Formats: sequence, structure tokens, C-alpha cells
Amino acid sequence: MHEKRVRITGTGSYLPRKVLHNLDLEKVLDTSDDWIRTRTGIVERRIAEKDQAASDLALEAARAALDQAGATAADLDLILMASITPDTACPSGACWLQARLAAHRAVAFDVVAACSGFIFGLSVAEQYLRSGAARTVLLVAAEVMSRTVNWRDRQTCILWGDGAGAAVLGLEDGERGVLSIHLHTDGSQGDKLQLPGGGSRTTPISHESVDADLHTIKMEGQEAFKIAVRCFTDVCIEALEHNGISVKDVALFVPHQANLRIMEAAAHRLGIPLERVAVTIHKYGNISSATVPIALDEANREGRIRPGDLVLLAAFGGGLAWGSALIRW
Repeated sequence: MHEKRVRITGTGSYLPRKVLHNLDLEKVLDTSDDWIRTRTGIVERRIAEKDQAASDLALEAARAALDQAGATAADLDLILMASITPDTACPSGACWLQARLAAHRAVAFDVVAACSGFIFGLSVAEQYLRSGAARTVLLVAAEVMSRTVNWRDRQTCILWGDGAGAAVLGLEDGERGVLSIHLHTDGSQGDKLQLPGGGSRTTPISHESVDADLHTIKMEGQEAFKIAVRCFTDVCIEALEHNGISVKDVALFVPHQANLRIMEAAAHRLGIPLERVAVTIHKYGNISSATVPIALDEANREGRIRPGDLVLLAAFGGGLAWGSALIRW
């Protein structure tokens, strides 16, 4: 008899309707469509409406995932929301989502691991499911990154977009499911990518903190790029070696969509051809924790993943935090 494994039984995603194209940014910034495409691979990104918060995006992605899984909100024991842009600092984004779903039985809390949030959340869900503390888990990653952007900083404002991705998880017998998850953090490098304002180090929010631009994303781009490529590669190799699997057996690589050049460099180092890499950055930009589940859902719904396929997830972001997950679909 095979051991029980954590399986994704349904995926979902949601992107706001509003599209912000590079050509729109040309009108207000000293930049160009060609400059942005060449350096990032991004052509456009989605922007939430003024009245849309993270839980609004999460709700739509969650409903799609529940529908595909054949589950309802009443089935949920646990709701995890990965986000660095929740509706409010308190309550958590997961609590607002629980209320919106009317998932009255579910325990709900947030997982904060920046761009790696979905994979860190997957690890938390696995522990709850394996311990028997939960039977059905909803994991959602939702971000409204456009609210964290300094729109005068042409180096960083071009990168970010808004959206949400979700997965329903359960524990099932068989070979299919999560084979392993590998997580790492290096807090000593936290200043490479951060959102400094709003925490206890800078509160209460003041005119001075706003004038100092502490409430927008800060990134040391070149240094983060070098670390990301190395960490992406290492954590993927860790997953493959742990399971005794060759890279040529991976049907689909789903990396965090931070920068097309980072993804291409990591795929090249791993020896994964680009046709086996899920790429959404050109149309959505970087949506922090939500990029991996959005790309996974699109690949799932487009039929790019078949039962039994090996799917490799990987992410890197603020913390610094990075991780990988190997799944037999």
C-alpha cells in the first residue's frame, strides 16, 4: 500500500480586468516598452480597482479552485493566505477571506514569506494534513502589489502587478502528490528586498516616513538577481536529488515570475528547455506570492500537466526566503 500524500485537488486564479501596458508607462516615466521588455520580459501587468483588496482577489481564485476540486467552503478545515499586501494589518487577510467564503468551520491565518509565500504555505498545509489536524485545506496567495509601488521609481515600478492564485489540498493514498518541499531563509540579506514602512520599526506612520518613501518596495536589483539565480538553481537541484529524479523527467518547471532573465538563467543552469517552463511574466508581471499558483493554474487548465507528470515549483524573494516543491501530478 502506498503512503498517503498531499494532493492538489483543484486550482484557481484571478486577475483584475485593468491592464497597464508598457506603452502606458512610457507616457509618465522616462522609460520605453523596449527597455522594459529587454530587461524584465514584462509587456503588461494587471492592476486592481481602487475598491479591490487582497481578499477580493483571493475570493475569486478560491471559488475557482473549490469548484474544480468539487468542494465547498463548508468542507474547509484550514484557510491559509500567503500575502504581503493583506486588506488590513489586523485581522489577517485569511480572516477576511474566511468571512467572504462563509467557511465557518475553518481556522484561518496568513503566511508571510513574500514571493515564496505559496511554497511556504504549501509546507504549512502539508504539516496540518499529515498530522490529521485538517482534512481539507485552501491555500491562496493574493497580492495587490500596485499599492506598494513608488510610481516615480522607473527601476522598480515597472515590475509589479496584482492577482491571486489558489489550490485546494487533501491527503490521499497513492504515488501522486507532493513528493517533497525544501525551504530556506537568510534574514541577514533582508535589506536586499524589503517594504520597510508600516512595521513597528517605523510606526506610527508619519509625514516624515511618507516623505522618506518608507512605504514602498525597495530592491537592490543587481545583487538580488545574482542571489536569485543561484538560490533558484540550488533549491531545485536539492528537490531532484532528494527524490532521486533526473531533471529530464520534469514535465513542467513553474518558477516565480520575477524576471524573465532570472528564469531563463535558472532553466539553463538546470538543463530544462524553455518549452517546459511555465511563463506568465510577459502578461502579468511580478505578483509576489501569487505568481506560482497563477502560473500553475493556467498550465493545469490549458492541459499542460497530465496525471503522473512531475511538476517542479520554485520561488525566491524577500526575507530573503526561497524554496522548491516537487509534485507528481
